[in-house]
Amino acid sequence: MADVFSTYDAIGNREDLANMIYDISPMDTPFVSGISKNSATATNHEWQTDSLSAAANNAQIEGADATTTASTPTTRLGNYTQISSKTPQVSRTQRQVDSAGRGDEMDYQVMKMAKELKRDQEKALLANKAKVSGSEVLARELAGIESWLATNYVGGVGGSAPTGDGTDTRTVGANTAFSEDKLKAVLASCWDEGGNPDMIMAGSFNKQAMSAFVGGGNSGPAQRIVDGDSTRVNTAIDIYVSDFGSLAVVPNRFMPQNSVHVLEMDKWCLSSLANFQETPLAKNGDSDRVQLLSEYTLEAKNEAASGIIADNTSS
Repeated sequence: MADVFSTYDAIGNREDLANMIYDISPMDTPFVSGISKNSATATNHEWQTDSLSAAANNAQIEGADATTTASTPTTRLGNYTQISSKTPQVSRTQRQVDSAGRGDEMDYQVMKMAKELKRDQEKALLANKAKVSGSEVLARELAGIESWLATNYVGGVGGSAPTGDGTDTRTVGANTAFSEDKLKAVLASCWDEGGNPDMIMAGSFNKQAMSAFVGGGNSGPAQRIVDGDSTRVNTAIDIYVSDFGSLAVVPNRFMPQNSVHVLEMDKWCLSSLANFQETPLAKNGDSDRVQLLSEYTLEAKNEAASGIIADNTSS
């Protein structure tokens, strides 16, 4: 109505901005959260692995002189530390104005970017990438888990396992559907090598593909749980009971989505040369800067305890 003074005419109405910020970005990092932690003391973090000789029919002649058994040295491995950093910069004015959802813009940006660094760390540790020694003009990079998983490997046609020392990557092959037969092959191989995997990690597509095992594969239908007092039917597999033990089945958003990792979690370690650090930087104007930094690497205590089903369909 022409004579009615409404909100369309008003100039002085205050804005209605909720004093909350809604962010659904995922923060779960099951690999980093689940592996052990220790300290690195050099940019080339090293460790040793060893193995027993193959079991044999050990029969000796009575009264014979002792024969010296040849000793084998340990294997020395290493991985370079990788520096991850983010640096928010906020003007003095923005820090002083009244902002919705946060008291200080710098505090909010520091909190947000610290979470981003943790996600970057998870992605780097799970990547199919080789280690890079770096230089004054090239960043050091750690070798991700897929450059270590060599012994217990199932991949697509044309694909191949890496050397297993972090110096190269696995060769990508043709994608095929993830199956229980592939999983069983890797589990058996891990156990034959002496491993006892306790976690299966997969992206969203192959986590659902694994839950489809409930419908039955070559081994027949798995147990389906039905709650008789409600309409709920549980068809997900969160614990997979294999012939060689029980494994947690965990989805991971930050791993290569066409891979399924079969992991003995205590055989992997996050080794940090610098834990998450927050350092205010010198002012050079009417703003503030803070550097968030971590330096870390992946220690593969013995890759033969774990395995990978690579080159799976992922969409």
